[in-house]
Amino acid sequence: MSEVFLRRLTRWQADQQREAVADLYAAAYRGAMGQEFHDRRAFLDRFEEHVQRPGFDMIIAGGAGLAGCVYGFPPDRDGEFWKGFRGGVSHEIEELTALGRVFAVAELMVLPAFRRNGVATRLQEQLLARSTAQLVTVLVEPSNIPARTAYRSWGWTKFGELSPGGRRPELEAWRRDLGS
Repeated sequence: MSEVFLRRLTRWQADQQREAVADLYAAAYRGAMGQEFHDRRAFLDRFEEHVQRPGFDMIIAGGAGLAGCVYGFPPDRDGEFWKGFRGGVSHEIEELTALGRVFAVAELMVLPAFRRNGVATRLQEQLLARSTAQLVTVLVEPSNIPARTAYRSWGWTKFGELSPGGRRPELEAWRRDLGS
Protein backbone atom coordinates (compact mmCIF):
# COMPACT_ATOMS: atom_id res chain seq x y z
CA MET A 1 0.00 0.00 0.00
CA SER A 2 1.27 3.48 -0.83
CA GLU A 3 2.01 6.11 1.78
CA VAL A 4 -0.95 8.27 2.81
CA PHE A 5 -0.48 12.00 3.29
CA LEU A 6 -2.89 14.35 5.06
CA ARG A 7 -3.77 17.79 3.76
CA ARG A 8 -6.10 20.49 5.05
CA LEU A 9 -8.33 22.02 2.38
CA THR A 10 -9.77 25.50 2.27
CA ARG A 11 -13.51 25.86 1.74
CA TRP A 12 -12.83 26.71 -1.93
CA GLN A 13 -10.55 23.67 -2.41
CA ALA A 14 -13.12 21.42 -0.73
CA ASP A 15 -15.85 22.69 -3.04
CA GLN A 16 -13.58 22.12 -6.05
CA GLN A 17 -13.03 18.51 -4.89
CA ARG A 18 -16.74 17.77 -4.30
CA GLU A 19 -17.07 15.15 -7.08
CA ALA A 20 -13.96 13.27 -5.91
CA VAL A 21 -15.20 13.44 -2.32
CA ALA A 22 -18.62 12.12 -3.41
CA ASP A 23 -16.88 9.24 -5.22
CA LEU A 24 -14.94 8.53 -2.02
CA TYR A 25 -18.20 8.61 -0.05
CA ALA A 26 -19.92 6.16 -2.40
CA ALA A 27 -16.94 3.78 -2.35
CA ALA A 28 -16.48 4.00 1.43
CA TYR A 29 -20.12 3.08 2.11
CA ARG A 30 -20.71 0.63 -0.74
CA GLY A 31 -22.56 -2.41 0.54
CA ALA A 32 -23.02 -1.04 4.05
CA MET A 33 -26.30 -1.29 5.93
CA GLY A 34 -28.58 1.71 5.48
CA GLN A 35 -27.48 2.06 1.86
CA GLU A 36 -30.32 4.43 0.98
CA PHE A 37 -28.88 7.05 3.34
CA HIS A 38 -25.50 6.71 1.69
CA ASP A 39 -26.76 7.91 -1.64
CA ARG A 40 -24.20 9.90 -3.62
CA ARG A 41 -26.66 12.61 -4.69
CA ALA A 42 -27.93 13.11 -1.14
CA PHE A 43 -24.32 13.35 0.04
CA LEU A 44 -23.54 16.00 -2.58
CA ASP A 45 -26.56 18.02 -1.45
CA ARG A 46 -25.44 17.85 2.21
CA PHE A 47 -21.81 18.56 1.31
CA GLU A 48 -22.81 21.64 -0.71
CA GLU A 49 -24.61 22.97 2.37
CA HIS A 50 -21.87 21.96 4.82
CA VAL A 51 -19.00 23.55 2.88
CA GLN A 52 -20.78 26.93 3.20
CA ARG A 53 -21.06 26.71 6.98
CA PRO A 54 -18.98 29.16 9.03
CA GLY A 55 -15.97 27.42 10.54
CA PHE A 56 -16.02 24.56 7.99
CA ASP A 57 -12.78 22.56 8.21
CA MET A 58 -11.69 19.55 6.14
CA ILE A 59 -8.75 17.16 6.00
CA ILE A 60 -8.17 14.68 3.19
CA ALA A 61 -5.92 11.62 3.14
CA GLY A 62 -4.37 10.38 -0.03
CA GLY A 63 -1.45 9.66 -2.23
CA ALA A 64 -2.21 8.77 -5.82
CA GLY A 65 -5.92 9.30 -5.06
CA LEU A 66 -8.22 10.00 -2.14
CA ALA A 67 -8.07 7.40 0.62
CA GLY A 68 -10.14 9.19 3.24
CA CYS A 69 -11.64 12.43 4.40
CA VAL A 70 -13.01 14.10 7.51
CA TYR A 71 -14.81 17.40 7.85
CA GLY A 72 -16.98 19.34 10.22
CA PHE A 73 -18.08 22.75 11.46
CA PRO A 74 -19.44 24.46 14.56
CA PRO A 75 -23.22 23.96 14.84
CA ASP A 76 -25.41 27.05 14.65
CA ARG A 77 -25.56 28.75 18.01
CA ASP A 78 -29.37 28.73 18.01
CA GLY A 79 -29.48 25.03 18.97
CA GLU A 80 -31.13 23.87 15.71
CA PHE A 81 -28.44 21.16 15.44
CA TRP A 82 -29.98 19.40 18.42
CA LYS A 83 -33.53 19.28 17.00
CA GLY A 84 -34.90 15.77 17.49
CA PHE A 85 -32.58 14.99 20.42
CA ARG A 86 -34.43 12.50 22.66
CA GLY A 87 -34.96 13.66 26.22
CA GLY A 88 -33.61 17.12 25.58
CA VAL A 89 -30.07 18.42 25.49
CA SER A 90 -28.24 19.09 28.75
CA HIS A 91 -27.81 22.67 29.92
CA GLU A 92 -24.02 22.28 29.51
CA ILE A 93 -24.32 21.38 25.82
CA GLU A 94 -26.89 24.11 25.16
CA GLU A 95 -24.56 26.65 26.78
CA LEU A 96 -21.46 25.46 24.91
CA THR A 97 -23.40 25.53 21.62
CA ALA A 98 -24.65 29.07 22.29
CA LEU A 99 -21.07 30.15 23.09
CA GLY A 100 -19.73 28.62 19.87
CA ARG A 101 -17.60 26.09 21.80
CA VAL A 102 -18.94 22.95 20.05
CA PHE A 103 -17.55 21.44 16.86
CA ALA A 104 -19.55 18.82 14.91
CA VAL A 105 -17.74 16.20 12.87
CA ALA A 106 -20.09 15.84 9.91
CA GLU A 107 -18.31 13.06 8.05
CA LEU A 108 -15.38 10.69 8.50
CA MET A 109 -14.81 8.17 5.73
CA VAL A 110 -11.96 5.91 4.67
CA LEU A 111 -11.81 3.54 1.72
CA PRO A 112 -11.92 -0.13 2.77
CA ALA A 113 -8.38 -0.78 1.43
CA PHE A 114 -6.99 1.84 3.84
CA ARG A 115 -8.93 0.86 6.96
CA ARG A 116 -7.17 -0.55 10.02
CA ASN A 117 -4.00 1.35 9.12
CA GLY A 118 -4.51 4.38 11.36
CA VAL A 119 -5.81 6.63 8.57
CA ALA A 120 -9.11 7.44 10.33
CA THR A 121 -7.27 8.07 13.60
CA ARG A 122 -4.85 10.46 11.91
CA LEU A 123 -7.67 12.24 10.08
CA GLN A 124 -9.74 12.95 13.17
CA GLU A 125 -6.69 13.93 15.25
CA GLN A 126 -5.53 16.37 12.56
CA LEU A 127 -9.02 17.87 12.21
CA LEU A 128 -9.28 18.49 15.95
CA ALA A 129 -5.66 19.59 16.48
CA ARG A 130 -6.34 23.27 16.01
CA SER A 131 -9.93 23.34 17.23
CA THR A 132 -10.78 25.81 19.98
CA ALA A 133 -13.97 23.93 20.84
CA GLN A 134 -14.47 22.46 24.29
CA LEU A 135 -16.76 19.73 23.02
CA VAL A 136 -16.74 17.78 19.77
CA THR A 137 -19.73 15.77 18.68
CA VAL A 138 -20.55 13.30 15.94
CA LEU A 139 -23.76 11.55 14.90
CA VAL A 140 -23.42 7.84 14.16
CA GLU A 141 -25.90 5.31 12.80
CA PRO A 142 -26.45 2.63 15.50
CA SER A 143 -25.92 -0.10 12.87
CA ASN A 144 -22.43 1.22 12.08
CA ILE A 145 -20.56 -0.97 14.55
CA PRO A 146 -17.08 -0.22 13.12
CA ALA A 147 -17.62 3.54 13.55
CA ARG A 148 -18.98 3.13 17.07
CA THR A 149 -16.01 0.94 17.99
CA ALA A 150 -13.53 3.42 16.51
CA TYR A 151 -15.02 6.43 18.29
CA ARG A 152 -15.05 4.55 21.60
CA SER A 153 -11.36 3.64 21.12
CA TRP A 154 -10.58 7.35 20.53
CA GLY A 155 -12.14 8.33 23.87
CA TRP A 156 -15.57 9.40 22.62
CA THR A 157 -18.70 8.51 24.60
CA LYS A 158 -22.31 8.14 23.57
CA PHE A 159 -24.48 10.77 25.23
CA GLY A 160 -27.85 10.45 23.55
CA GLU A 161 -29.95 9.70 20.51
CA LEU A 162 -31.38 11.82 17.76
CA SER A 163 -34.56 11.22 15.75
CA PRO A 164 -34.03 13.57 12.80
CA GLY A 165 -37.15 12.45 10.94
CA GLY A 166 -37.53 12.25 7.22
CA ARG A 167 -35.60 9.55 5.39
CA ARG A 168 -32.59 9.70 7.72
CA PRO A 169 -32.23 6.86 10.23
CA GLU A 170 -32.09 7.19 13.98
CA LEU A 171 -28.68 8.45 15.07
CA GLU A 172 -26.56 8.20 18.19
CA ALA A 173 -24.86 11.33 19.47
CA TRP A 174 -21.26 10.84 20.62
CA ARG A 175 -19.02 13.38 22.30
CA ARG A 176 -15.42 14.02 23.13
CA ASP A 177 -14.39 16.71 25.58
CA LEU A 178 -11.38 18.72 24.47
CA GLY A 179 -11.22 21.04 27.45
CA SER A 180 -10.83 24.79 27.20
